[in-house]
Amino acid sequence: MKIPTSLKHKPVIVVENYKNVDGKYIDDPNSNAEGLSLGLAQWMDRGKIDISAKVWRYTNHKWSRQSEEIPLHRILDMAILICSAYEFVKEKSYRYPEKYDPNHPVIDRIGLNGDAMNIEVCTDNPEISGDLTLFADALNSDGENLGERLAVLARLLKNMGY
Repeated sequence: MKIPTSLKHKPVIVVENYKNVDGKYIDDPNSNAEGLSLGLAQWMDRGKIDISAKVWRYTNHKWSRQSEEIPLHRILDMAILICSAYEFVKEKSYRYPEKYDPNHPVIDRIGLNGDAMNIEVCTDNPEISGDLTLFADALNSDGENLGERLAVLARLLKNMGY
C-alpha cells in the first residue's frame, strides 16, 4: 500500500512494506502499522524545516489519525531508553529481590544537551516488582526480534564511525 503524499507530513524516505517486517506483529491481523517514513514535518513553520519520522496506520479502509509523527531526536532518545532498559534487565535487575534497588531507582544517567536524561525505575507504580518481572519476560520473549534490530543498529552506527 502506498503511503499518502497529499497530507501535511511530506514523506521523503519510506518503508511501504513495514507490515511485513513489524517484529512480533507480522502475523497479527489487528496490526495496522502499514509503513514508516522520514519526511518534512507537519509542524513546519515558514522558513524552518524539520524532519520527522512517521508510523503510518491504516484502519477501516482509510489512513488513521492514530498515525504518529515523531521528531528524529525523540526516536533516538527512545532508542537510548530501550538500550538502557534492556541492559538493566539483562545485566542488573536479577541481583535484587524486588528486581531493582529501591534505595537507588536511577539505573542510568545519560548526558545530553548540557544536562542528563535520568533513566529510572518507576517507583510510583505500586506493582513495580511484578511489573518489572513481566517487563523482563516480555523482553526475553521478544529477544530475537530485538537482538536482530540491535545488531543492525550497532553495525550501522559502527559503519558511520560511532
